[in-house]
Parts: sequence; structure tokens; C-alpha cells
Amino acid sequence: MDASSILEGLNADQRAAVLHDHERDGQLLILAGAGSGKTSVLTKRIQYRIASGVAPEKILALTFTAKAAAEMRERVQKLFPDAGVRLCTFHSLALFMLKQKIEGRFAYEMVGMKKMPSPKDSAGENFLTRLRELRIPAGTVNREELFSGNYAPRLEAKLQRLRESVLESGQVVFEDLIYLAIQLLERHEAARTFFQNQWEEILVDEYQDINPSQYRMVKNLLGNRRALFVVGDDDQAIYGFRGADIGNINRFCEDFKESTLIRLEWNYRSTSNILHLANLIFEKKPLRLRKVLRAGNPKGSGGNPLFRENRKPEIWVSENPVEEMTKIIARIKDFRDAYDLKWKNFAILVRYNRQRLYYEEALKDAGFPIAGAPLGEDLVVEDGVHVETVHGSKGLQYAVVFYAGLAEKLTPGECEGNFRARKRQLDEERRLYYVGVTRAEAHLHLLYCSRRHWKGRLMNFKPSRFLPKVTPQYPDSKMPIIFYKIYVVAVVLGYMLLHILMLPFVFVFGRKTLDIWLEKKVQNFSRFCMKVLRIDLSIEDQAMLAKVDWSRPVFVVGNHSSYADIPVIFLTLERTIGFIAKEELGMIPFLNFWMKKLGCIFINRKKGGGADAIREVMKAGTGSRIFVFPEGTRSKKGTMLPFKSGGFRLAMEAEAIILPVVLKGTRSVWESRKNTGMQKVTARVLAPMDVGALLRERGTLDPKKDLMHVVRAQMEAAL
Repeated sequence: MDASSILEGLNADQRAAVLHDHERDGQLLILAGAGSGKTSVLTKRIQYRIASGVAPEKILALTFTAKAAAEMRERVQKLFPDAGVRLCTFHSLALFMLKQKIEGRFAYEMVGMKKMPSPKDSAGENFLTRLRELRIPAGTVNREELFSGNYAPRLEAKLQRLRESVLESGQVVFEDLIYLAIQLLERHEAARTFFQNQWEEILVDEYQDINPSQYRMVKNLLGNRRALFVVGDDDQAIYGFRGADIGNINRFCEDFKESTLIRLEWNYRSTSNILHLANLIFEKKPLRLRKVLRAGNPKGSGGNPLFRENRKPEIWVSENPVEEMTKIIARIKDFRDAYDLKWKNFAILVRYNRQRLYYEEALKDAGFPIAGAPLGEDLVVEDGVHVETVHGSKGLQYAVVFYAGLAEKLTPGECEGNFRARKRQLDEERRLYYVGVTRAEAHLHLLYCSRRHWKGRLMNFKPSRFLPKVTPQYPDSKMPIIFYKIYVVAVVLGYMLLHILMLPFVFVFGRKTLDIWLEKKVQNFSRFCMKVLRIDLSIEDQAMLAKVDWSRPVFVVGNHSSYADIPVIFLTLERTIGFIAKEELGMIPFLNFWMKKLGCIFINRKKGGGADAIREVMKAGTGSRIFVFPEGTRSKKGTMLPFKSGGFRLAMEAEAIILPVVLKGTRSVWESRKNTGMQKVTARVLAPMDVGALLRERGTLDPKKDLMHVVRAQMEAAL
């Protein structure tokens, strides 16, 4: 198996993860946004390492459910059918370890067990009886924490009698296995050496869900080595009630000082409007771990027109559940007729399991099939509407989602305890809301009902704090265009000044996240410009951006019509990018500062020298992303002027990627504006051209014939 073939189809970030070099770049944390292909990355990493010569039996991969482990094993074995990778859950790994022989002795005997461990789900009533016998108040000790060693000395002495009975009988519960495996590793050097030698590389899936004991187990298996590869999403950490500690993923870069962080932000599930809402959920999250989900190629987008419509999420307000259900039933009927969707493409999500019953009964009354409902003795409905709790929906996706119960005390649920406990619970409720939102592929409905029966009585509910706020649009103004333009310039410069004044604080308190802060502010600035300039922006084929390797030089080629092109390009690319600008712009206060921060290249139009300026920037290793207007001037008629070949020659020299972007309607936003009404603008991303790959394939290129004329023809066809 050719290792390079495993990399086919991966985007630049996924590829970087699969190719990660532990010896050079340390342990790896992959923050994988919803729908970003994390399982594919993890399994391809295993395949790649085997293809690169690593013995399969030296690889250990851990996940949380036997089903997930089986799915990953199936993927790995498509390429390597007999690969002996240990792909398992934490509990099955611990049981395997305890059953091994080390220096002629079973490992379970080393931790004091007299019989081979035989795990069961729960100790049940017998454990409570033993607590009473030992005069230990109920609730003081959790059976699953019996072997944790986290209790006061006096209580520990009493609990030792309970532990001895478990060690004598071998009747353990699943969490006992983890703690006994930890004892084996921490107290017995021979065992620790044995297992560290057994596995050279450790991979962990769903890292955000590990609890403190599982973390200790991984740390002990890893030792002082670097070969730890973990995948997780802190934004989907929703199992705190089970003991999962989100701090493990938040502290990863502190626990492993030499580690590397890679973000997977291209979402291959949902449309861009759904992802925009998802990104807003964590707007106030610390910058260091923040992700920005971008639409790759949403599932079904090539076929069903519902995906191409890219509908904005809808907020439905109803007075009672009957009114709400009537709307849901009507929408399902309409969408099935209009878009040829199957029943299983629809889902109703709720926060609590007790909410499901009402929706299931209402769907049955309407004659709708419900997925998973018994049809007969041995039959279960496969093609039916799904009614799921949000917890139960994790890992699933549906074309159309109705997210019900967006009300205080339902979503978010009631939070109890002191201030810190309530905040911790509310943070998890927010993450749970994010999981619900990102289950939707093509269309999302957020449902708020002001009155409903709950816990045996009719209650009034306030709208959920999570419901998106409706952003007020700037009202139409009858002011003369000249005054409107003066107003826009003043407001935009004021916005820039405000954020310049914030910079000293960022330098003092957030220097490590300065680049991320800058990216965020540029995107916010661009959205601000859309509001002030009253632009209705549509971005077409944004998924093409997922094919660009942004770690390499990128020349974004655009047809230039207006000053408004710049913020439109920023939003289209969803990242900062420098551009060639005339020296005069560098004399404008505040604007000069931000342009330099973006990596803009200032040139004297009369003297020329733009090519040399770009070369100097690229030699310095900065400004590798440049927005090039190949005409060299703004078109006043909206048509493209003759291209100049200089930018294409430089792209060939740098073996860069050329990314064409076609803009429509930007000139009417500023230069030829006639009124203060909303202006329709469209940005379309075309397929990127990898000049480096073309050079390797052909040996030589003509920058005019092979690059400039080809790109221009593509852009003209898209205009």
C-alpha cells in the first residue's frame, strides 16, 4: 500500500494531522469541529502509520463505545485486513491489561486480586447493604469510585474491607478495572515497562469526554514519550454529569509543553448559514481554543436543492404545543413534497427524555412513521421521523431538524448548586445546544413555546437565552449620497480607532492569541462594513476553499471594481489576507495600521516595483496570502479589464496556489451608489489551481498561456 494514496481527499488541516511528526512536533491535539471528519482523520492516521512501516500491534487506539471501536476497526481493516491494532474502549483495555502475564505472574495478581476479574454493570443493593454494615452513610461513597483512593483516611480504612471482598471474588464493576489498571502502572515498574513497550503510539478519540482516571491511565501508558495523538471537540463536551472533565482537553497544551495544536474547521455536514449560527454560540469563548466552522461540501449538497438554497435557521414562536406541532406537521409535508425527502431525513430534538413522548404521540396521530418504533414482533421502523434527545443525537445528522423546547428551564435546563456549579452546568448546557444546532444539515428550526405542561402542571416559559438575537438593520435613510458616504467613512474609521485603542490590552493580557484576535477582528470588521454599507452578500461555492492548502503561498485573483471588494473578500475567504495597495492609502490614519497588520504591500503606482515588493515579502516568510487584482486598476463598468501577467509569473516563481474569486455588484455599493437601500453583492469561489503541482507534472509553464489565460477564461465564464 502506497502511503501517499491514503492522503487523497484530505484537506490541508486533515493532511497535516495525518502526517504529524511526534518526534519533531510533540504530542498532537486535534480540535475537531462538528462534522469535520475527525473519525476519518484518526483512522487514516492509523492506516498511514502502518503503511509507513509501524508494526500494527504497536499502535493503541482508544474510544468510548464498543460500537465506535468496531466502526474504526472496520475502516482500518479495509486497507489492512489482518492489522493487529488494539482498537478498544478504556474498560476493555484495562481488562486486557489485568489478564496479561508479566514475569510469570498474572497482572491482576499484582494488584491483589485472587481471581480473574469478572466485570458486571453494577454492584446494586449488595453494596448499599455493606455500607450500612460498616456504618457508612449512603451517598458518601460511589461504588464506581471504590478503588479511587480519594477518601479521608478514616473512611479509607473502612472501605479497605469492601475492596478486599472485591479482590477476593473478582466481581468488579467497570470503573474498578480503570483504577486497578492505574495501580498496576503506578505501583509496579515491571508492569509499566511491559505495557509502555507494548504500544509505541497512542491515539484517543473523543478526548473531551475522558474523566480524570482515564487521563491518568493514558499518561501512565505514555510515560515520557511524545507519541500521543488525540482528537476531540471541547465544544461538544456534554457528559460532565458522567464525570467527564473538559479540563483535560483545555489543559492539553499546558500538560504537554512541546505539543502541537491543529484545528479541523471545515464542516462537511451543514450549510454555511447553519454554521454561522453555530459559530455565534461561542463568540465569548477564550480565543485560544476557539474554532470557526466553515462549510466544506455539505452532505447532499450536490443533489437536493434544499442544500443549495442555504436557508437561514428559522425561529418559531408558538403559544402552545398544539400550535407548534401543527407547524411541524405542515412543514414536514411541504418539504417531503417539494424536495423529495424521506421520513428519516427529519428529526425533532429535545433536551429531556420525558419531552419525547408528546412529540411521538402527536406524530403518530398525524399518521407519520417514527424511527425505531416497533412495527411488529421483530420489525422496527427504519424510515421514520426521528425523535431524539440531544444527547442521543450526538454523532448523527439530519437534513431537517426541529429543535424543540428553546425555553429557560428546558434549554438550558435548570442549573443547581453554588455559583461555580451553576456556571459549570450552564456552560455544558451551551455546549449541548451547540450539538443540537450542528445536527442539522440543510435546514434548522428553533422552536419556542410559551406555555406547556411540564412536570404535571401547566407552566409559562421565557424564551431561551440561547435563541439568537435578531440584529437590527440600519434603517433606510433619505440623506443625500454624499452625506451618506461621509457618514460611512466616519463610522468605519471610528470602528478602527476603537480597536486600535484595545491593542495595548491585547499585547499585555493576550499576546499569545494576538493572531487569532486579529483574525476575529477582521471578520467582525467585515461584517460591520456589510451592515453600514447595507450589503446583502451571497457567497457561492465557498466549499472550494477547503481544497486550498493555506500553509503555502496563495494568490487570490479577483476582478476589482470597488473599495468594497476588500471586506467582501475577507468574508468570502473567512481569513485575513494582504493585498497590493497604493502608497496614498498608507497616509490615512487608522487604515494604515490595519493594512500593515494584514500584510498589505504598499507600492508607488507611477514608479511600479510591485513584483519586487511581493518577492521581498515572500523572502521574509510573511504575507504568503496575497489578494491580486491582475488588471491593476478598478473596472468602472463591472467588466474585466485586460489582465497583467506579473502576478501569475510570481505565482509560478513561488509555486503557489491560485484561487480565483469573482465579485458581482460591489461597484454599486460605493463608487456608483445611487441610493441608501440594500445592495445585492455576490462572491463566487472558483476551483483553485495548484501551480506547484502543474510544474511537477509538466516540467515547465507559460505564465500567460497556462495560467493567466486559463484563469481569466474561468472568471469570465462565471461573471
